[in-house]
Amino acid sequence: MHFTASAHMSDLIHDDYRLLQVISRFGVSLGFGDQSIDAACKASGVDTATFLAVVNFIQSEGHAPVEDLAEEVSVAELMRYLQRSHSYFIDFRLPAIRRKLIEAIDCSAKNQIAFLILKFYDEYAAEVQRHMDYENTHIHTYVQQLLDGKIPAGRDNYSVLAHQHHDNHASLTKSSHELKSIIIKYYPSDSDTQRLADTLMDIYIMEEDLFSHCHLEDTLFAEAVHLLEVEVKERGGHHTPRPEEGRKEAVADELSDREKEVICLVVRGLSNKEIAEKLFISTNTVMTHRRNIARKTQIHSPAGLTIYAIVNGLVNLGDVKL
Repeated sequence: MHFTASAHMSDLIHDDYRLLQVISRFGVSLGFGDQSIDAACKASGVDTATFLAVVNFIQSEGHAPVEDLAEEVSVAELMRYLQRSHSYFIDFRLPAIRRKLIEAIDCSAKNQIAFLILKFYDEYAAEVQRHMDYENTHIHTYVQQLLDGKIPAGRDNYSVLAHQHHDNHASLTKSSHELKSIIIKYYPSDSDTQRLADTLMDIYIMEEDLFSHCHLEDTLFAEAVHLLEVEVKERGGHHTPRPEEGRKEAVADELSDREKEVICLVVRGLSNKEIAEKLFISTNTVMTHRRNIARKTQIHSPAGLTIYAIVNGLVNLGDVKL
C-alpha cells in the first residue's frame, strides 16, 4: 500500500506493525486519534514528505524508486530520523536483548558455551556501536556541512566517504547471521528452550530492523545527499535550507518564471530529462527547480502540481496529461 498525506496515521500501524518504529523515531507520539498523517506530522513538527518517503520505502521492502523519493525529502529531517534510530539500537534494543539472553542461558562458570555466546553477542553489539559512531562522526558531520552550504575540504564526494559505510553494513549482516547460527546449532539441549527461542526471535526481528535501516542509508539517504551535493556545488558552496512542513516558519517565496515553466512541463507529463532538453538546462538543474517548487508550494506530487497549475492559471485543463 502506498500511503499519502491524507491517510489516517493509525492505518499505518494496522497495515504494517513495523512502522511503529518509524513513527517513534520521527518523534511522533501515539494517541493521535483519527488524525491524518499530515496533521499528526505537523502537530509534532515533522516534515510530512520525508515521513511519507521513509514509510513508503520501508513498506515496499526497499523497492520503492529512491530517485523519486529522494527529491521529496528533507535531508536534515532524514538525518535526525537516522540519528534517533542509532540511539534506539545502541541505548535500548541491544541492551534489552542482552538482558534476555542472560536470563535464557546458563551463565555459570561451568557452561563455557554460554559464556562464549554472551562474549560473541557483546562483540556484535560493539561492532554495531562502532559502525553507528562512524556514521555520526563522519557521515553525518559531512552532510551537516553540506546543509550549512559548505563543500567539505579534503573530501571528493559522499559516495567516496560512504564506501566503508556500505562495507560495514555487509559485515554487520554476517556477524548477526553467525550469532544466530551458534545459538541454534550449538547451545546445549538442556537450556530453557522457551526463553531462548523468545530471545532468538528478538534477534531475528532486530536483524530485520537493522537491515532495513542500513538499506535506507545505502539508497534513499545516499541519493538525497547526492542531490544535496550537486545543489551545493552548482551554487558555488551555497545551500538554501528547505523550510520543513510542520515547522513554524512561513514560506513567502514566489515562484520564478523558470519554476512556473517547469511546473507546466511536469503537468504535461514530461520527465526530468525531457524538461531539461526542452529548456536547455541540465537534469540536475531541473531537479533543483522541482525541489524549490515543492518547498515554496508545499506540494510534492505531479497530481498536486496539476491542481495547483490549473487553479493558478498556469495551464488550461486541455493541456493537462490525465
